[in-house]
Amino acid sequence: MLDPEFNHLKHRDLDWLNFNKRVLQEADDSDNPVYERLKFLAIFSSNLDEYFRVRVSQLRQIKRIKKSLRKKLALRPSKKVKEILREVSLQQQEFGAIFNDQIIPELAKNNIHLINDEDFTKKQQKEVDEFYHENIENYLEPQIVDFEKEKRIFIENNTIYYFVTFKGSKKVAFVNIPLNDHGRFYTFKETGDFYITFIDDIIRYKMPSVFSKEEITGIYEIKMSRDAELYIDDQYDGVLAEKIYDSLAQRTDGQPTRLLYDADMPKDFQKKLRKHLGLGKIDMMPGGRYHNFSDFFSFPNPGHNKDLVYEALKPIPHRELENSDNYFDSIRGKDMLVHFPYMSFSYVEKFIEKAANDPDVSAIKISFYRVADESNLTTSLLKALKNGKEVTVFIEAKARFDEENNITWGRKFEEKGAKVIYSYPKIKVHSKVFFVERTENGEKLRYAYIGTGNFNSETSKIYCDHGLFTASKKITKELERVFKVLEGDLIIPRAKNLLISPFNTRRDFTKLILQEIDYAKEGLEAKITAKMNSLEDPEIINLLYKASQSGVKVRLIIRGFTCLTAGMPKISENIYITSIIDRFLEHGRIYLFHNKGEEKMYFGSADWMTRNLDRRIEVLAPVMQEHVFNELKDILEIQLNDNQKARIQDASEENKYVKPKAGEEKIRSQYKIYEYLKEKHTA
Repeated sequence: MLDPEFNHLKHRDLDWLNFNKRVLQEADDSDNPVYERLKFLAIFSSNLDEYFRVRVSQLRQIKRIKKSLRKKLALRPSKKVKEILREVSLQQQEFGAIFNDQIIPELAKNNIHLINDEDFTKKQQKEVDEFYHENIENYLEPQIVDFEKEKRIFIENNTIYYFVTFKGSKKVAFVNIPLNDHGRFYTFKETGDFYITFIDDIIRYKMPSVFSKEEITGIYEIKMSRDAELYIDDQYDGVLAEKIYDSLAQRTDGQPTRLLYDADMPKDFQKKLRKHLGLGKIDMMPGGRYHNFSDFFSFPNPGHNKDLVYEALKPIPHRELENSDNYFDSIRGKDMLVHFPYMSFSYVEKFIEKAANDPDVSAIKISFYRVADESNLTTSLLKALKNGKEVTVFIEAKARFDEENNITWGRKFEEKGAKVIYSYPKIKVHSKVFFVERTENGEKLRYAYIGTGNFNSETSKIYCDHGLFTASKKITKELERVFKVLEGDLIIPRAKNLLISPFNTRRDFTKLILQEIDYAKEGLEAKITAKMNSLEDPEIINLLYKASQSGVKVRLIIRGFTCLTAGMPKISENIYITSIIDRFLEHGRIYLFHNKGEEKMYFGSADWMTRNLDRRIEVLAPVMQEHVFNELKDILEIQLNDNQKARIQDASEENKYVKPKAGEEKIRSQYKIYEYLKEKHTA
């Protein structure tokens, strides 16, 4: 057995890069339509930007902790950052090869040509001149700098600039690349083939007119990533977190974490640029001619060629809810399960809409982790207030990168009379739940929704999530207690059915795992099957290692990173992990325990990460009705058998695809699930 020192834990940030490599594999897959491959490059780039702003930033900040405390915590941030940069460099090279050697030629085969300033014809040059003068020229803010004399300029986070050098001059220039309303790309007005160029190349073409008195010797694109915020509390808690914070010297907001630069830039200018911006060698990351590939989410498809994108999947109508005139009657009769993006998010919106307009509904309570921009859901909540309902909205003010929007919506709800509660200093609310109170025949009844995804109709089209509508007294009574905790009326929500972090989730999961270990020791069949986004918690991992050593069969599906290494002899040989990356983002969490044949299943918002177990309000529901249990288990089984988009996660970290055996059906789980639900709900 492993000792309690939690050996054999992979570093989360290094394994996250392994996850992003799987995203890159999708861009490399020629079976995917070319515009979808471009989107995977955009996802890869966007992921990496956030990774440097948050995770690498945290490692850099930890480096500033007192050496004695770093040693005590066994923290070696510099070593990890160097390992990260080596792997990122390799992935960036692969990225460039995919884009230049595969994507560009594939676009050309479809009569779409991505050209640069050197390719402009005389006719295109004239068109570029007009566009530049009308849309770009007035937004340029060139800054000429003498490295030896002047103070360093401030490079905005995630903004693209040109770094310009001149012949016979110690001065250089920084030129912003404004995107404004026209976006990153320009499509030429031509018939026949389609020609597209970067806005960057239009500015590059016109650069001699910007610096008409200088002879330009080099134009190199750069982009800075700056830290988003310190997220020490995501990884360390309590007194330890306070010690870490206290040990940090006063930092400057937005500390640089990476400067991405054109690798063609001469080394002497790389050095001068680095020193001028106050960066270390470790902050410099060579790249290609263009940066900010996340802009390829909006790459134009001028011919609207449907063959270049995934075929749209028509939303599956829910058998009961689609034609229901009264959601309350339907849900009171039995639990209702919905699945996104295979079904429409409108079922959630319609329930809130009906509650807002129902004279028998007295209260609506909901928790928002990321509030969408104005939507049917927010409109219905405002309507509920207008109709005199008691509306309680919990707003997570610290949802990363959505803080401002969340607070803005919180104020809107407050102005209209809602009771708005914001997150607490040391804890986030990550649960995806709402609660409705309705009077029926003189009795107050409760209705609830528990989901794995955010209340956002747009992300529901690309995130694979599950949601449960229920009127179960066992569930709704305990969920009401969760809201009482959020409102400050309760300290601890008693729960026999729900798993509620940070109160009983760890305890109950620990108990369930230990039970499987005991069954295995008794010679009984013992199995743990779970699907989640990430696996990081050391205590849970250690328990899973012990389960494996006791003979428990552990089968996991983990989309993102995992700190557990599967398949190690005598340690984790009974643990098998796959990761599914496909057109939709896998986001659901399902936990299934064999329990001597009387299986127990939970689903909800929490991963097996320390923050989800101990430092966030999370809700996971037991699956209590047979039809719901069977439906979720069938979906889980389909994903366990994926042999098209599943990658094996083991010590090799090679992301090998699961291959179908001879004569075995090819299963691409996301499409198989769509067909399964279609048959189940339309038969």
